[in-house]
Amino acid sequence: MNITVYLGAKEGNDPSLHSAARELGTWIGGNGHTLIYGGSKCGLMGVLAESTLMAGGKVIGVEPQFFIDMGFDYDAITQLIVTKNMSERKAKMIELGEAFIAFPGGTGTLEEISEIMSMTALGHLDAPCIIYNRNGYYDSLKELLRHMVRAGLAEEEKLQGICFAEDLSAIVRILTEERN
Repeated sequence: MNITVYLGAKEGNDPSLHSAARELGTWIGGNGHTLIYGGSKCGLMGVLAESTLMAGGKVIGVEPQFFIDMGFDYDAITQLIVTKNMSERKAKMIELGEAFIAFPGGTGTLEEISEIMSMTALGHLDAPCIIYNRNGYYDSLKELLRHMVRAGLAEEEKLQGICFAEDLSAIVRILTEERN
């Protein structure tokens, strides 16, 4: 399975994110899956890619040329796809993905998973959409979705495909259920 993971090129302040990224990458690689990610060697992106590779998995990075020009690309990955801009990058990551995970990240991660959430709610994407709510990171997003439903601006049944997972075992359970 090609698993697209959106996450930041920064480490963040929570040291458990480093170990959680390593754990996720080890699981992806160790189970014969391919990681699709933003292509950076920096921060949590680099940790995820390195651990996937070390576990024997394939890693496909999708990175716009301007990030490569800044020296952010990870030259040890299996394949690097270079795009003109962020919009092209997002489209390629969606095209390649068979499951989508938002790891804790910044505004870029939020933008990327928002598109997946919208496509899922509209029925335009038949793939797992998983929000990795590590240590409650995405509690506010979960509450915002509930607020949208209460306000009558979103339908709860259309949001059913957006799953929140507290740990790796929940992610694995969601991915396993979707494949069966």
